[in-house]
Amino acid sequence: MSGKGRDAAAPRPDRVPPVDASNISVTLSPRIKLAFIYPSAYQNTTVSFIKIADMDSLVPPRRTIDDADRQPTPAETAIYLTETTARTASPEPVPASLPAVPVHPTSPQLAAVAQAPTLVQPKRRKGKLILAVLLLAGLGGGGHYGWHWWTVGRFQETTDNAYLQADKVTVAPKVAGFVSAVFVTDNQAVKTGDVLATIDQRDYRLAITEAQADLEKAQAQLEGYKAAVVQQEAQVESNKADVSNAEAGVTFASQEAKRYGDLLASGAGTSQRAQQTASDLLQRTATLNKNRAALDAAEKQVTTYGALAKSALAAIAGAQAKLDKAELDMSYTTIHAPIDGVVGDRSLRIGQLIQAGTALLTVVPTGRDIYLVANFKETQLGDMNVGQPVEFTVDAFGGHVFHGRVDSFSPGTGAQFALLPPENATGNFTKVVQRVPVKITLASDDAFLSRLRPGLSVEATVETRNGVSHGVEPTRIGMAEAKTPSR
Repeated sequence: MSGKGRDAAAPRPDRVPPVDASNISVTLSPRIKLAFIYPSAYQNTTVSFIKIADMDSLVPPRRTIDDADRQPTPAETAIYLTETTARTASPEPVPASLPAVPVHPTSPQLAAVAQAPTLVQPKRRKGKLILAVLLLAGLGGGGHYGWHWWTVGRFQETTDNAYLQADKVTVAPKVAGFVSAVFVTDNQAVKTGDVLATIDQRDYRLAITEAQADLEKAQAQLEGYKAAVVQQEAQVESNKADVSNAEAGVTFASQEAKRYGDLLASGAGTSQRAQQTASDLLQRTATLNKNRAALDAAEKQVTTYGALAKSALAAIAGAQAKLDKAELDMSYTTIHAPIDGVVGDRSLRIGQLIQAGTALLTVVPTGRDIYLVANFKETQLGDMNVGQPVEFTVDAFGGHVFHGRVDSFSPGTGAQFALLPPENATGNFTKVVQRVPVKITLASDDAFLSRLRPGLSVEATVETRNGVSHGVEPTRIGMAEAKTPSR
């Protein structure tokens, strides 16, 4: 059998029936196989058998690039499709009895090639779309921010240097002693006047008893002095009577001495009688002087007893004061809550020996008694004024918004009240923006108000849009106000 007949009788194994590959495309990359197309022996066919050869030895090595992300070049996307219209000769004889070309490929490899989609550029289009979306989003966000700043933001002053505060009270005893009982625990809510603890009262009961005794003694002395005054006043009246009697006797003795003296001068009387009447006058005069001195002493004694009575009154007042102090010290042995709040920083224990002024615990007010102190920069206070609305958030409660109003401004910056105030008149000077504490009262209608605690961090925003009142123009530091004449 000839060679041609042998070839016709036994088809070569590397041949497959031709397929319609008019729409087939093959994508090549530096390490993907190259397609060599061998024309078939059929006339008017549209594609020939594809043989795969390794391109590792044909294509020079390139930089490693992900094939799925890199766009193919025209050389790589070349589709070797042969459109033969009249091929009559073939390099090798083909039997005439081969079956017709199937419309659809039956080989899995050819089917995969036939179903390969036409290459597009999805990554580049997707990147452009994302860029456009981002650009539109940026423009929209910028426009929204700009509009918000123009209508709202430029009238607001914000700081996160703000903290909640309260006028807490440190409880300390006024008297010393051993703690006999404690009626509160840590973090317990108390009301004004609630008993917190008591101190041993025995020493103070003895002090009260002693003070009462002193008071009664002073009162008894007062009564004695009052009685002495009354008695001495009676003695004064008696002395006055004696003086009157002595005066009458002196008058009679004087008249009697005058008569006998006249008789002696006329020779009708005797010398003895005249001398006797003169002596009687002298005696009665001495008695009168004595009674007058007794009356004067009695009157002065009344004054003395009156002074002693006043001294007794003073002693009574002193004794009463001692008694009051003893009773007051006795009351200090019971320690009461000075304000409404919550007990904190408690160091009070039963049996503890405490001294006057020792800090035992702290009562911290909560709820409506809490206020906000925001330390704004001096450059932020130009348009602030008392009464402006404030919104703030507390870090502990996330985005919940609390409300309040500006209550007052500190009389100086925080540096002025520091332990060591700055002295800018010496050495080199570096300007530092100062901060001024601003007190803000809280609105009382918030449900979270009872959960606030002093010391929590706050971010506060003051609305200064309507901050200038009629006839009042705030200065650059935002605290002092200069009144302008009404127009």
